[in-house]
Amino acid sequence: MSAKSAVLERKIAIAAKPETVFSFFTDPVKLARWKGMRAELDPRPGGLYRVNINGRDVARGEYIEIVPYSRIVFTWGWEGENSPLLPGASTVEITLVADGKGTIVHLQHHGLPPEQYDFHAKGWDHFLPRLVEVAEGRDPGPDL
Repeated sequence: MSAKSAVLERKIAIAAKPETVFSFFTDPVKLARWKGMRAELDPRPGGLYRVNINGRDVARGEYIEIVPYSRIVFTWGWEGENSPLLPGASTVEITLVADGKGTIVHLQHHGLPPEQYDFHAKGWDHFLPRLVEVAEGRDPGPDL
């Protein structure tokens, strides 16, 4: 798999309106309920995307595109001089599609080096079910 072909893709269904789901990607308090300990978000093109995942690992990027309730695009990487994926090195696209009374979330993570693909796949596979829980009004429990 080349870096150009390393697109990680996930689709999930959430029993909540796109407006609700969108807020869990753009409101720092809501985002931290399903992913990370703290978030600093400025959801506008050029704005900061920064999430302290566990007190040690910090994901950082910049918002590229925001279309209320339907699309969020931001760059992604990890802070630290020894980071295997520097901030801005990859791009995350989130598309929200209304589906009856719910939402289909389509996530695409572009530009991952082959050696980072599995690590990020495990991360999204851990965090996306937590998003389902909070967006549907449940407590996802502690993030272990």
